[in-house]
Amino acid sequence: MIKKLRGISRLLFFALAASWLIGRILWSSLLKGENLERSIRIRQRWARRFLPAIGVRIRTQGTPPDFPCIYMCNHRSYLDPAVLACDAYGMPVSKAEVANWPIIGYGGRVSGTLFLKRESPTSRKLVLNEIVAKVKQGYPVILFPEGTTHDKPHTVALKRGGFQLAALHGIPVVPVALEYGSTKDYWIGNDTFLPHFIERFGEKNMHVSVRYGPPLRSDDADFLIMQTQQWIDEQIPEMRREFF
Repeated sequence: MIKKLRGISRLLFFALAASWLIGRILWSSLLKGENLERSIRIRQRWARRFLPAIGVRIRTQGTPPDFPCIYMCNHRSYLDPAVLACDAYGMPVSKAEVANWPIIGYGGRVSGTLFLKRESPTSRKLVLNEIVAKVKQGYPVILFPEGTTHDKPHTVALKRGGFQLAALHGIPVVPVALEYGSTKDYWIGNDTFLPHFIERFGEKNMHVSVRYGPPLRSDDADFLIMQTQQWIDEQIPEMRREFF
């Protein structure tokens, strides 16, 4: 009973905190004009304060680069973008369905998230073009090239699009490995947001490990895919041993 009450109270706190984030960005835009960099910074400060408040404990190794790049990260949970936002200044790319989630979707839109309809070639092309534009403007972009969450102890096949962009436009790729303290924290299968949130955040703490790899540069997309996948796959077993 205590666990369920904790989960519900954190859900309510999340709703209030997310509403505050949206309001803060909108109010700032109203007073000072729209500014994407400021909105990303507001989201970053919010993540650093909010996640510890709901029990998320993050262990980070490596340092995110201070130059425009594409972060390529394995994918475990809907929480991944918020976890990365604590350290990695950048714009996440998310599936289009998230844009329709209450509070989260709107919060993502006003704070710089790019939404992708994976089944739509037109949407993929538009988002890929937007990624190039944002990087050239000086904004790093966060991609989850697996395209889906899963519970495997290694990466699944990485989508090629982002790597082709990096190779064609000379954009550095930074591999990122992410792992949770329990496989129950993964968001997979038929899990729906509210029951999963209440169940997992009913626990006192949620432990997450994040590792940032070395920047990769190449005009060969296959090389970037291979090196990214190899680096992440080397990290995941080590990270899992820290927890399991």
